[in-house]
Amino acid sequence: MVKNDRIQMPSSMGGLVRYFDDYKSKVELKPGHVVLLAVLIMVIEIFLHVFG
Repeated sequence: MVKNDRIQMPSSMGGLVRYFDDYKSKVELKPGHVVLLAVLIMVIEIFLHVFG
């Protein structure tokens, strides 16, 4: 029989680190603002396509 004398360490997270705990952005946008900005960009692009 093969004797296993090696000590096995517990498995880790595989190098994954949680950075969101340490980082807080100074610029925060609400979801409604992002949707409004997207709609505004679409309206401007349609306007430029029709009249440009």
